[in-house]
Parts: sequence; C-alpha cells; structure tokens
Amino acid sequence: MRISRLPPSRRVWIFDLDNTLHDARARIFPSMHEQINAYLKRYYGVDDAGADAMRRGFWQRYGTTLRGLMRHHSEDPRRFLAETHVFPELADMLVHENALKHALARLAGRKLVFSNAPRVYVEDVLRALRVRRFFDAVYTIEDTGYRGKPSLHGFHVLLRNHDLDPHRCVFIDDMLENLRAAHRLGMGTVWVSATRRRVPYVDLRVASIT
Repeated sequence: MRISRLPPSRRVWIFDLDNTLHDARARIFPSMHEQINAYLKRYYGVDDAGADAMRRGFWQRYGTTLRGLMRHHSEDPRRFLAETHVFPELADMLVHENALKHALARLAGRKLVFSNAPRVYVEDVLRALRVRRFFDAVYTIEDTGYRGKPSLHGFHVLLRNHDLDPHRCVFIDDMLENLRAAHRLGMGTVWVSATRRRVPYVDLRVASIT
C-alpha cells in the first residue's frame, strides 16, 4: 500500500467498529436485529417476517435500515437510534481479542473510528474495550447527517474536517461495499475477513486487525 512509503507521523488509519475492532456477530448484532424488528413491528404494523424483510432489504439497499426508513417513511432518526441500540449489559456482550490494545498501541500514525452506529453506543463500546484513548476522533451516524457508509458523504465530512489527503489514509472495515467507497476516494483498504477471496479494490485482507 502507498501508506507504507510515508513516515509514520503522516499515516492515518480509519477503523470501522463492529466486526472490526470487536466481534458483534455473536451477541451484539442478534440483539440489535431483535430491537430493530421490534421497532418496525411497533411503528409500522408488520409481523415478524415483514419486519425481518424490511430490515434486511433497507440494509442491503442503503447500507443501514435507518437510511431506508428515512427515505421511504420520513423516520425520525433520533427516535429510531434511541430505541434500537439499548445494551444495559454491553460490557458482558462484547467479544474481542485481548491483544487489541497492544496492536493499536504499536500502530504508528493517527487513528480514527468511523461507524454507522450512534455516538452513545460507539463511545460505550470503545470505553468497554478500553481503547478510546488510542483514537484522535470518532465519527458516527449523527456526524454524517444519518447518511452512513457506503455513501461517500460521510467520508467527505471526515476528510474535510481533518484536512486529510485520502491517499495517506487506510480504511479498515469488514464490509466490502464500504471498502469499495473508500477505494474510490483513493484510500488504501484493509478487509477484515476470514474469507479467502481476492477483491480488486482490497489492498490487504486480514483475519484480525491484531
């Protein structure tokens, strides 16, 4: 990657949160999906199958269920996020590698988090992982005007606010659609996945960021 030719002080690493810095698939995402489905049933009068189809369909088309609801149903994003990201036992639900803190400490350069999740959740996860101090800034769905990845809008907001050249940035994510967007902007890309597959817009595939 081009970033390897830069001095460490000029490198910028932009991390996704869920399924990148921790494994949300085991406990967090199942609970989140249940909360979203319950929300859709409560406010949109659909049954279990309808809620599941609605959630999945909007997520596949727009990157987030919220974006689809806002476009097609004028959804209030603050109400949606407040009622679908409730984790009173968050610390006990997190699955992560013990070496995460050491890996981030060794990684030279500026580090940022860019997540499609709401700020309260993102900050709570980073504190529970004990890694918040490693990141210079945190960007969440609110910072993008609720236009999350893979929309380029959020990437532009982040780059503009920090006066960053995308060619000295590396974006690390588990979702190929998000990596494709980062690649279009000229960023280096790291795919966090156990899948052994070659993708033209992925510079490096790792099973774990550690």
